[in-house]
Amino acid sequence: MRALSRSAGFAVLLSSLGASIAVAQTTNAVDSLDGRWDASLTSHGTVIPFRLDIAGSGPTLKGVFYDGFKPYDGTTSATFQDGKLVLNVEHYLTTITATLKDGQLVGNVVSQSRGPAAEYAFQAARHVDVKSAAVNVPSIAGSWIIPLDSPSAKGEKAFRFIVQQNGADVAASILRVDGDTGAYSGTYKEGKWVLSHFDGSRPGVIEVSQAKDGTLEIIQASARPRTVAAQEGANAGAYQTTSATATSKAYVQDTADSRYASKLVAYRADVAQAKGLPQPENYETHTTARDPNEKFAFNFPDVNGKLVSNDDPRFKGKVVLAIVTGTWCPNCHDEAQYLVELDKKYRDKGLAIVALDFEEPEQQGSLERERAFVKQYGVQYTYLIAGAPSDMWEKVPQLVNLNTWPATIFVGRDGLVKGVHSGFASPASAEFNKELQQEFTAKIEQLLAQNAGQSVATATTAPVKPGQ
Repeated sequence: MRALSRSAGFAVLLSSLGASIAVAQTTNAVDSLDGRWDASLTSHGTVIPFRLDIAGSGPTLKGVFYDGFKPYDGTTSATFQDGKLVLNVEHYLTTITATLKDGQLVGNVVSQSRGPAAEYAFQAARHVDVKSAAVNVPSIAGSWIIPLDSPSAKGEKAFRFIVQQNGADVAASILRVDGDTGAYSGTYKEGKWVLSHFDGSRPGVIEVSQAKDGTLEIIQASARPRTVAAQEGANAGAYQTTSATATSKAYVQDTADSRYASKLVAYRADVAQAKGLPQPENYETHTTARDPNEKFAFNFPDVNGKLVSNDDPRFKGKVVLAIVTGTWCPNCHDEAQYLVELDKKYRDKGLAIVALDFEEPEQQGSLERERAFVKQYGVQYTYLIAGAPSDMWEKVPQLVNLNTWPATIFVGRDGLVKGVHSGFASPASAEFNKELQQEFTAKIEQLLAQNAGQSVATATTAPVKPGQ
């Protein structure tokens, strides 16, 4: 009996120990958020799926967003305590707050672009790999043209649609004169692709299917938050995506603008040309200088209130890239990351970059987003606070048809405008991003070569603090 009792006791002990280990393992698994999550935003019935990777813990906790097939941007800070997750994307003024329950994250997303804050429902579940059963997947990779039924508010008669494809998986972006939508991504299923995008800003979802004549039908689902749409009313203006609105009366665009049409049709680029269909705007001629003999002048405060003009020693005799920008503008975020690379490569060769930043009036006090933007991207070039978005035409009067964010102004050593590039095609625009980089590099090197010896020798460089 004693032996039996001891055996039973030992069995109970092992069972208890095993249960404790199982509980500990389960607890650790639940407490750890490491890995890939299938997340989604929901606004006014529109669900926008996106990939969210979470890694680390404590001070190293971080969320990473994807742009198509590639990781692109991430959180600036994150916490996970007592089952509550907070992901901050301060350079977009976006915060994701969610509670972990039954292995799922449920909460909301608050994001502020131009205008009032937008709020979305949020949920996420751990990703599970599922082999695609799709067969006979159409090949739609390449460049397409989307002719518009009526011109956009910026005078465009056509957009580009750029598709990258890996079997049943597709990443695609709509490229307009001011920039692209970011890369929508998704998998072929039931005869169509449902493609979506969210990288901390510009949430969106489109449905793409191929018609019998070879064209692509693109259905755009509106993702505008109800609160924002209600405040703006029938004349709600939008900057880049269906979720961002412009409050400035000077920049209000009618919702009938072709860029927000519920249905678009795309033609292969060669087919569109053969049919004589309208072509997209030329990014190099959309905006021009009012007078090619007029010096490009500016005089705006930096983040500390100190006025800085084009006559400052840091610009005298230099080739200058002046960027009309705003940290509420997603394409301006895309461009800033490239400008940081150009600054590192050409700063010591005579290039000076200056951002003419137009922030909303309510942001000009704290400059919270601007400061986070400069920190996140490691901006070392000069950042000046030029005013509110509605002030752009008054503050930059030297340009004609200036209506894109961003706009990049190439200024020679003589202070004259040598060219203006409208918008910015990000890496989501594939070959058009490569073409842009080639264009920028060629222009910069050509301008640097003009009177380089004399100008560089006589110019002095004042020490500049990051972002100032």
